[in-house]
Amino acid sequence: MINGYQKIKGIVPPMVTPLKSQDELDVEGLERLVEHIIKGGVSGLFLLGTTGEGPGLSYALRRELLERTCKLVNGRVPVLACVTDTSFTESVHLAQVAADCGCHAAVLSAPYYFVPDSPELIEYVAHITSQIPLPLYLYNMPGLTKVNFSMDVLKAAMDMPGIVGLKDSSCSMLYFHQVRALIGERDDFGLLVGPEEMLAETVLLGGDGGVNGGANLFPRLYVELYKAAENKDMERISRLQKEVLAVAHSLYTVGSHPSSLIKGLKCALSLEGICSDVVAEPFQSFRSKEREQVASLLGDLKGKIDTALN
Repeated sequence: MINGYQKIKGIVPPMVTPLKSQDELDVEGLERLVEHIIKGGVSGLFLLGTTGEGPGLSYALRRELLERTCKLVNGRVPVLACVTDTSFTESVHLAQVAADCGCHAAVLSAPYYFVPDSPELIEYVAHITSQIPLPLYLYNMPGLTKVNFSMDVLKAAMDMPGIVGLKDSSCSMLYFHQVRALIGERDDFGLLVGPEEMLAETVLLGGDGGVNGGANLFPRLYVELYKAAENKDMERISRLQKEVLAVAHSLYTVGSHPSSLIKGLKCALSLEGICSDVVAEPFQSFRSKEREQVASLLGDLKGKIDTALN
């Protein structure tokens, strides 16, 4: 592990990337979004992941987002930067930018398109870790990369200097249990889980928190659910979990495409006056019909979430 690194525990939202157009940041929206999320009591921000549409953004825009966000955060919470790319060199370059901006750690999924087998993935992780100037979380996202960080890969990675944790978005509790067994008593190795429907179970069973998309919109809801799970307050967990599931089962299911999660979040944020709803190609923002549906759902969700929190 890297000397001086402090493990992150809690809610680390995978921040959406506010866009004015395909290659222009919504700067004012970014400012409002960062303040909105931090005000909710989160433990950090995760930039350029799936929810942040990182792989769909130009390298120049990725760098600008890191620079602007780190200045806005100004050390109030740790910032994690996803540096995943099909190019080894570009991943290393972006990690250097992240380090120069003051990011706390880098996050790296398996390279996609050319699919490595486990022995190749171990070599890749060992090589790139030696080149990245930040503590590194591995990012298990087999649904999109088509590559799973197997237990053999993780076991090897845990012995590599610089690897500090895993962000798992496999949506598998079986995988979670396998990772927890592998980590054992190592308190220095972080385990964050992506799917918000699994947040309470993750924390109750020894995980360190969640990288939950809904915390862009309702940060306090996810922070309070994390705290309830940490305190094993089952009654409060039940009440708050119901609302987390309602967010996932409503806003993320408008329309008929997998991209509805990102579109739904950005649409809701724009309706709240926080940032633009422009999404990166190959996707397009919701049209008026879906936007009206999101507005209706959002009004219902806000009232129920306020009641659950108070």
